[in-house]
Order: sequence, then C-alpha cells, then structure tokens
Amino acid sequence: MKEISNLLSYRDSIKVVDATLRDGGLVNDFFFDDDFVRCLYETNIKSGVDYMEFGYRGDKEMFDPEKFGKWKFCSDDDIRAIVGENESDLKIAIMADVGRCNYKQDILPRSESPVDLIRVATYLNQIPTAVDMIQDAKRKGYEVSCNIMAISSAQEGDVRAALDILGKTEVDVIYIVDSFGALYPEQLQRVAALYTEYGEKYNKKIGIHAHNNQQLAFANTIEAVGDGVDWLDATYAAMGRGAGNCAMELLLGFLKNPKYKVYPVIKFIEKHMNKLREDGTIWGYDLQYLMTGLLNQHPRTAIAFTKEGRKDYAEFYKEIVAMD
Repeated sequence: MKEISNLLSYRDSIKVVDATLRDGGLVNDFFFDDDFVRCLYETNIKSGVDYMEFGYRGDKEMFDPEKFGKWKFCSDDDIRAIVGENESDLKIAIMADVGRCNYKQDILPRSESPVDLIRVATYLNQIPTAVDMIQDAKRKGYEVSCNIMAISSAQEGDVRAALDILGKTEVDVIYIVDSFGALYPEQLQRVAALYTEYGEKYNKKIGIHAHNNQQLAFANTIEAVGDGVDWLDATYAAMGRGAGNCAMELLLGFLKNPKYKVYPVIKFIEKHMNKLREDGTIWGYDLQYLMTGLLNQHPRTAIAFTKEGRKDYAEFYKEIVAMD
C-alpha cells in the first residue's frame, strides 16, 4: 500500500521547491518588483519551504535585458540584494536552461555565489550538453538537479537511455516534468516507477514538476509522493506558464510535516498574488489550456490565444486538432 494512504504521518526526505519567480516569470516576463520578491523570500522562510528558485540564469547575448525583468537573468548581485547572506534554512536555486545560458561564464564558483542549487533544464535531444552543465556545476561546488522536459511526448526507450546517462553523472536530483499538463495520475505512477528504478540504481533523488492544464498538477504531485518521489515543485496560487503549476497552498496543506506552515502562504497570496491578478496578470486553468493538455501539445498556441483575447474556443480546438 502506498505511503500516501497514511495521511497522519510524513516523510523526512521530502523537499519542497518554490518555483513562483521562475515559472511565474514566464507569465509576466519576470517583471516582479523587489518588494514582491523580498516578501516571497520571507514567506518561504516562515512557511518552511526548502528551496526558492529565483529565476533563470539567462544569456544576455540571447535575451534583451530591456525586454525582461531581472529575474530572467537573476544575477548573484540581484539575489544578494534580496537575501543578504541568507542566514536561514531556506536554500537558493536558479534554473540554467540548455542552449539558453552561458553557464561556463555566468555561473561562478559556489564560494562566490549566494546560490545553492543549479537546476538544469533539458529536452531529451540535449542530454549531452545537460551532462556537461551538470558536471560544470558540480565542479563549482553546487547541488544540481536535472529537469527532463516534455516527458509526456517521449518514448520510454529514450527516457531510459537518458536516465541511465544522467544516473552516471554527479547530479543529485532527476525531475519528472509534465510540461504539457497531459499526464493522468495512473500514467504518473508508471513514470515515477521508471524514474525511481534508476534513482535507486544510481542513488539519485527524484522530483516532480507538474502543470495544471487538466487541473491535475496537485493530484499528480501527491501521486508522486506516494510513489516515492521526494522533491516537489509548487508555486504560490499556482502561478506559472499557461495553466500554472501545483499550488503551494494545496501542497503544504497536504504534507503533514510540522515544519511546513500554510498560514504565511495564505497571507502572501491575499496581499500579493491577488494583487497581481487584479493588476491584469493572467494565468491558470482555462479551456484553451485544457485542450492542449488533452492533445499532449505544447501550450504555446493556448498562450497566444490568451494574449490575443480570443474567446472562440471551439474554433481554436479545430485549429489545434489539425496540428496533430
């Protein structure tokens, strides 16, 4: 019987990662003001969250700093301006996206940085570069995770090959990423079994990063908990690209470890996340995201539909069905 069935206990090995700035930044081009970021940091400390992802370490040669907020690039100096010496138990993370960062130049040795964890994001066809990024980060002294994106559209043989390659590296955590919000809990169970097989073989932790296209981000995350997955991504008010992610308030409410506290999360959402919505920032479940999730497609078409203010959902469905 799954551990998830025992709702009165908890597993010490679980780590909660706040991805609000990074995944949420994809909604507003990372234009969060410092007061928001500082309050989010302080709330994560109060609520017992284990890691806070500050954004991407994007390559400024590829991305125009005039078109994005600073958390697209999250420099060490900008992070320090928020956390100081980070005299807390909360650890700091950034994401390094394969092909979109200059990791050898822009990621300094751990001894010179406030960052604790480098999260390498990769597609299956980019695994060789991801391996180099992992090894580079480990040489520099960081904890390292690897997010294999778009797993719902991958062949099992390719996933096995990637897990075997990553297992032989020094990576600490390997992530299941349901980029399209297409997986159901029954499928997630099988995927988690595959990942934990290699995690046990190579002594790696397994993580889950879920999207909410079919309103299953939370369900898939707690399914993963029961299947032995220890690292859990969430965002405040589920803010994230398109349909968003697993909601932090739901996840901390589910986890029974007394270190996690929901009340600070609720206060932050009331003051800050609701204001983002009131000011016009749009994210979360809607029909267009459901459609791309059902069809196991990247949500870029649904994001464009949303930005254009379209309401012709049936016509949109016909358009994207024709793309399959």
